[in-house]
Amino acid sequence: MAATGTKSVLFVCLGNICRSPIAEAVFRKMATDAGLVDKWRIDSAATSTYEIGNPPDHRGQACMKRHGVPMRHVAKQVTKDDFMSFDYILCMDESNLSDLKKKANSVKNCKAKIELLGSYDPQNQLIIKDPYYGSDEDFEKVYEQCLRCCKAFLEKNT
Repeated sequence: MAATGTKSVLFVCLGNICRSPIAEAVFRKMATDAGLVDKWRIDSAATSTYEIGNPPDHRGQACMKRHGVPMRHVAKQVTKDDFMSFDYILCMDESNLSDLKKKANSVKNCKAKIELLGSYDPQNQLIIKDPYYGSDEDFEKVYEQCLRCCKAFLEKNT
């Protein structure tokens, strides 16, 4: 169990190779830069099993490298335990949200607050679209959205 005074956040998308590892990396760097990283348990996961065991998409990795954001992650799926152990589960779109809420219903002691990461966006862009079939610009857009949302989320929780 995490030490007292720690908060926890799990970022979730469909495959855990594009959006959620970007959000995780952005949030971890932000928390680190703010001197708060040891007050947080930060991770990311997938609603699907498609990419389990795979590293983040190379375009996402290249985007993070351009912005000087360290990223180390291996894709995994959300577990029942995650609903009981994380304070926040922040996902990227309506489909993730409905999958997570369905899974949460089968967990007796669900304590996680399940929300769209985009609900923290000061520019009110609720949905963070999957860049998988897109271009480098789409990954850049995901990065920008994650940056805005993570900043607002961190400010709200410090």
